[in-house]
Amino acid sequence: MDISTAILIIGFAAVLAAFLLLAVGLVYSELMYSDIPQGVANRGKLHVVHGLYVGIAIVGRILDRLGLCHQIRFIRWFRRWFLVHTGPIPAGLRIKNLNFSGVPVRVYEPTAGSLGLRKGLRRGLVYFHGGGWVMGSLDSADDICRHVAMESETTVISVGYRLAPEHRYPIQLDDCDAATCHFLSVAEAEFGVDPSRVAVGGDSAGANMAAALCQRLARRKNGHLLSPCAQVLIYPALQMADFNLPSYQQNHAVPILFRGRVAFYFLQYLNGDTSVCQDVLEGNHIHAETRLAFKKWLSVDHLLPECRLRSFSPVVHSPSDYSGEVYHTIKDGLNPEVSPLLGDDAVLRLTPPAFIVTCEYDVLRDDGILYRKRLQDLEVKVTWHHVPDGFHGLLDFFKKGWLTFPNATQLVDSIVSHVKTL
Repeated sequence: MDISTAILIIGFAAVLAAFLLLAVGLVYSELMYSDIPQGVANRGKLHVVHGLYVGIAIVGRILDRLGLCHQIRFIRWFRRWFLVHTGPIPAGLRIKNLNFSGVPVRVYEPTAGSLGLRKGLRRGLVYFHGGGWVMGSLDSADDICRHVAMESETTVISVGYRLAPEHRYPIQLDDCDAATCHFLSVAEAEFGVDPSRVAVGGDSAGANMAAALCQRLARRKNGHLLSPCAQVLIYPALQMADFNLPSYQQNHAVPILFRGRVAFYFLQYLNGDTSVCQDVLEGNHIHAETRLAFKKWLSVDHLLPECRLRSFSPVVHSPSDYSGEVYHTIKDGLNPEVSPLLGDDAVLRLTPPAFIVTCEYDVLRDDGILYRKRLQDLEVKVTWHHVPDGFHGLLDFFKKGWLTFPNATQLVDSIVSHVKTL
């Protein structure tokens, strides 16, 4: 071996060692910041999962800084190849990849059983996956869609809407709208589904769009198409007006969704300007008069007393905190199509009955509880399922081998039970 080759190998080894040390140091720092309360089920496993997710994110960040690969694209690639696997199609289920009005969808049709039939027609569920509008895919939602279709004898349509940062609001919601309306128009003729028994649903960002779509369709009601019969909202993100609600403070560092990441994902969805992230977290995008108007929907007085048992300190704002520049950057985020919790009473009254899932150790817990209160006050029927030892993203750990969390299975069972009632 000549000396130039030796120097090259030593140099490469040094760079690799420095890369690994940096990654390990950053992972350690992130893990030390996390806070997994005693009440979370399977805390040790969640620590391991969080370490894996943080490691992926940090390697992606380093590659991004080196100009080799965008962080979000790296995370998508890693999850697709190492964390998401689709198994063989089970007996009794037919799966087809189709396009509805140009939007990729995956259709899950039960081929056996008759309990879900009414007048020879099945019920349907149009499902929007989660992932903060930047991640997730038809494959990532495959396990949950298969299970719901099989166990509830329901035809499930999973929607592969376009993602940020390549596409911004309202593209994602428009894709969900187009796919849902297409299915409603052909449900009976092409799929043997009763269009009056079609619900929409999703988890996290997908639940946000399910709620927003129900409001959009309520505003647009023209009699040509039936509206969804129900909305299934699994730990939904429903507003970007107040990131200091009790659940945001209590669970700010509980994996797998930290408080700061919620604002980051909303901003990615809107326009990608994450420079205002800290201002949004502090509430500097809300004018004093607007804050007062929103209080009738976002007041902590509307939450259950137990929601305030753990550490919570009301944030006091002064008029000087408001930044008009920040507001104009994010103003679309206060639109009910992005923040369904801020929708008009007249529109919310026309939305279908809701099934809302919340998790105790989730920053988004209070969004779901406050939406439940709003709907109930407007005499919209709500079924609420709370997971007392759950955390955000629980569905990602359903049927995932050693990564499976028992309460994820219990959560899915509750979804199946509700869908059976439609």
